[in-house]
Amino acid sequence: MKLNNYKYTKTIRIWLIIGLVMLVGQVILGGITRLTGSGLSITKWDVITGVIPPLNHNSWLHEFELYKQTPQFHKLNSSFTLQNFKFIYFWEYFHRLWVRALGFIFLIPFIIFVFKKQINAYLIKRLAVVILLTILTASAGWIMVLSGFVNRPWVNAYKLTLHFILAVLVITAMIKTIADVYNFGLETKIKQHKLIGITLGIAFVQMIFAGLMSGMKAGLYYPSWPDMNGYFIPPVLKNSTNWSFGNLINYDSFLFAPALIQFTHRFLAYLLTALTFILFFKLKDVLKSNQKKWIQFALVLIIVQLTLGILTVLNVQGKIPLILGVSHQLVGLLFFMSLLFLYFNTRKFKA
Repeated sequence: MKLNNYKYTKTIRIWLIIGLVMLVGQVILGGITRLTGSGLSITKWDVITGVIPPLNHNSWLHEFELYKQTPQFHKLNSSFTLQNFKFIYFWEYFHRLWVRALGFIFLIPFIIFVFKKQINAYLIKRLAVVILLTILTASAGWIMVLSGFVNRPWVNAYKLTLHFILAVLVITAMIKTIADVYNFGLETKIKQHKLIGITLGIAFVQMIFAGLMSGMKAGLYYPSWPDMNGYFIPPVLKNSTNWSFGNLINYDSFLFAPALIQFTHRFLAYLLTALTFILFFKLKDVLKSNQKKWIQFALVLIIVQLTLGILTVLNVQGKIPLILGVSHQLVGLLFFMSLLFLYFNTRKFKA
C-alpha cells in the first residue's frame, strides 16, 4: 500500500496521541459506570444543559425523583438514599462529561488545523471516519441506556455490546490514523503478517464476547476456575434442546446464554494466549527493535490479562469486583491495541 508523504507537525502528532488516550479513558469510564450500576442514574440526555450537574438540594431531589421512576430503582435500589444516588450519578455524569471534553479537545483543534491548512485531505478523511464512528457510538450509547428504562433494571446486553464494539472501532480507526501519520510499516511485508491478522481478528471476536459477558453479567454464574462450577463444559450446554434463539434472547431467565458466553470467552482467552506466544517466538528475530516492542507488549499484556480474568472470576461475591473488573477491561483493550500497532508496523507500504 502507498501512504502519503505529507509531513505533519509535532503538535498534530501529539494531538492525535492525546485523542487516543482520551478514547481509552472513555471506554474505561464506561466500564466503571457499568460495574457500579451507574449507567441508568441520569434519565435524560441534554447535550448543552447536561453539562451542569445538580447544584443545590432541590435539584438533587428532582434528579432522584426521576431515577425513582426507573425499573432499576424499583427492582434493585428501592432502599437507596440520596447519598447512594449521588454516588452512581457521579460516575454517569463524569462518563458523559468526558465524552463532551473529548469532543471539545478533538473537534476545535481539528477545525483550527483545517483552517490553517496544517492537515491535508488524506488525514481529514481518516479523522472524518473517527468522528463518524464516535457519533455512532454516542447514539448507540443512548439507545442502550433507553433499553434499561423498560421492564428490566439494566441495559440490554446486545445493545451494550454494540455500544462497546463501536467504541473499539473508534479506537481502531484512531490507531490506523496514527500509524499512517507516523508512517508505521516495512518496505517488505513480513511473511508472518497473515498470522498477526488472524490473531487480531480473534482478539476482535473476543472483544465482542467481552461485551456480552458484561451485558449478561455472565461472570457471576460460574465463579470458579479452571472448571465452571465443577465442569469443563457446563451441563446446560450439553443438552441440544437448549440451543435455541429464544434462549440467547432470554438470558435473564435461563442459564444457557451466560454459560455459552463465558465458556467461549474462556476458550478464546486460552487460544489468544497460545497465538501470542507463537507470534512472539516467530517475530523476535525478525522485527526491528522499534517494531519488536509491540509483540513484547502483547505478550506481557496477555499474561496479565489472563491472570486478571482468573482473579476476577475467583473473587466474584454476588458482583464483579470493581478494581479487578476494570483492570481486566483496561488490559484487554491495551492488548488489542498492541496487536493493532503490531499489525500496522509490519504491513508493506511506501511512504
